[in-house]
Formats: sequence, C-alpha cells, structure tokens
Amino acid sequence: MNLQIHNIQKIVYGGVIGIGAIAGYLIMNKNIKPLFMWAGGKTKMIKHYQSYLPKTFNTYIEPFFGGGSMLLVAHKINPKANIIINDSNHSIIKIYKSIKSDVVSFTSKLDDLTLNYLPLSKEERKKYYYNLRNDHAYNHSAWSATEESATLYFLMKTGFNGIWQINKNTNDRFGTPAGLLNQKDNIYDKENIKNWHNLLQQATILAGDYKQTNSYVTDNSWLFMDPPYRGGFTKYATSFNDQNQKEVIDFAYDCSCKGSQSWSTNRDLDDNFFEDYISLKGYAMNIYKFGVTYTAGRRKQTVDGFEAKKAKEYLIIKKGNNNDNS
Repeated sequence: MNLQIHNIQKIVYGGVIGIGAIAGYLIMNKNIKPLFMWAGGKTKMIKHYQSYLPKTFNTYIEPFFGGGSMLLVAHKINPKANIIINDSNHSIIKIYKSIKSDVVSFTSKLDDLTLNYLPLSKEERKKYYYNLRNDHAYNHSAWSATEESATLYFLMKTGFNGIWQINKNTNDRFGTPAGLLNQKDNIYDKENIKNWHNLLQQATILAGDYKQTNSYVTDNSWLFMDPPYRGGFTKYATSFNDQNQKEVIDFAYDCSCKGSQSWSTNRDLDDNFFEDYISLKGYAMNIYKFGVTYTAGRRKQTVDGFEAKKAKEYLIIKKGNNNDNS
C-alpha cells in the first residue's frame, strides 16, 4: 500500500495554476456567493483545491453542507449536475428549504426585520438583536416555517461572524452573541437569495445523518465531505469524536469504491491521526496538507478575546477518482 502525503506549507503552483486562473475562478462565481459566513467554510480553500477538482460528474453530493461554498464550485464545473445536500443542523437546512420553496415570503420577512433594525442606534440595535434572538428561542412555535427561517437568517447576518453557538439560555437554539451591528444600507443581498432560489431548484435537500446520502452515490458523482473538524473551536449542535472521524473516512472510501469521486477534509493536529488510520485500513488514498490561518469561527480563544491561529488542513482523496495523477 502506497500512502502519499503532500505537505504544502506555501502554495507553489509551478506554472500549472497562476494568479490569473485563481482570479478567474473567483470572478466566474461573482453572481452567486454563500448565503452566510460559516466557520469552516471553504471559500478561502478553493485556491488550494483547484488543481485537484474533478473534471466530470453528473451528481454533486455534500453531506455536511454548512455554507455551501463548494457547491458553487461544482455548479460552475457542471451547471446541470444533480445536487444532493444534507446537514445535521436542521435549522440551517430549513433556511435552504424556505429559499427553495417560499423565497417571496422569506425575503418579505427579512425586509420587515431590516426596516425595523436599520434606523436604530447601535445600542438600540443590540437590544433589538437580543429580543429577537429570545423570540426565536422561545416564541417560534407561533411562526410559520418560513418566518422562523428568515428570522434565523437575519440573526446570522447580524450576529458574530461565522459562529454557530447553541446556548442553554436560548432554549438550546441559536445563541450566538451580537456582531458589530454597524450595517449601513442593508442586512442581506436579495439578488443573491434569488440566485440561490434558482440554483436550489435542482437540489434534493436532506436533514439528518450524513450516511443517508449513500443512496445517491453513483459511479459518476462527486462526494465532498467537510465534517466538524478535530480540535475545532466552533461549538456545533452535536459532538463529533474521533470514532466519528474514522467513520467519515470509511464512508468516503466506500463511496469511492462505487466509483464516486470522494473528497474529505479536516484539520491536522500533528498527531498523524488520519495517516495512521488510513494506513491501518489499507486505504489507497492521497493526503494533501495546506497551511491556513483561521480568522473566524476556529480562532484561538485567549483571555483578551480571540486571535488568528495558524494551522494545517487536510484534503483526502481516493486515488484515481479525479484528475490527481500523483
């Protein structure tokens, strides 16, 4: 068994990928962007992944969907691909479902909240945010599913960037603190939401265990798995231990054996956890490492707040399932 590890501390493309190509990659998705900042989102990682992207597939599957930035990459490669998205965070999935099926009511509710919020002073905005967060925690049963989702989306757009926090004092629901509250003209991009509405018409949206996506895996699919990271600072609604991490690798490998192009990402804690497990199982997989700096969500907490943290991230690909010929 030949386990190949590619340690990329400084990205050097050797003429294969240049700055122009990366810039072009960002420009080509300029009309649609992730709906919200998400801790662990892959927007900043795309430049690292570009040389490994699959060239062909007819179904894109993302079992840990979150903010969905990699879907936009997949959509650019194949705009006609079937889309399967899933997340165990039912509240996030409700946002996508509302945008897919009830976008007019969704944006109407956002407009009402925005009109109430923008004229307020910063101190008044803070009070408005926490009152609304409390209503979302305890009074949501009186709302429609779309009203609930739109309210949560508003809170995410005005809360502390990229953090998903569940608190006891918010009824085990969204409890992220208020953000800077310095918006001037608007809270959200209505045109972007409309673009997502159009995109999601070709999507099957699931909520629950990631393994339920297995039935959609084919010999011409691209599976992108971005589970909660080992050693992450983000507080997710559910725990994800090392045994769960091993099961994700098993799942990715099994899907690859069906012919799917399977990717899995994670964080390197310098303990050879993934290398040892992949070697133990005898999986023919390539491991790539990229130097990153966490500036939101996974930042290191200190006595003075949070600070940027340098780290390494994994990209694990089964050999022969894409244009990786190393």
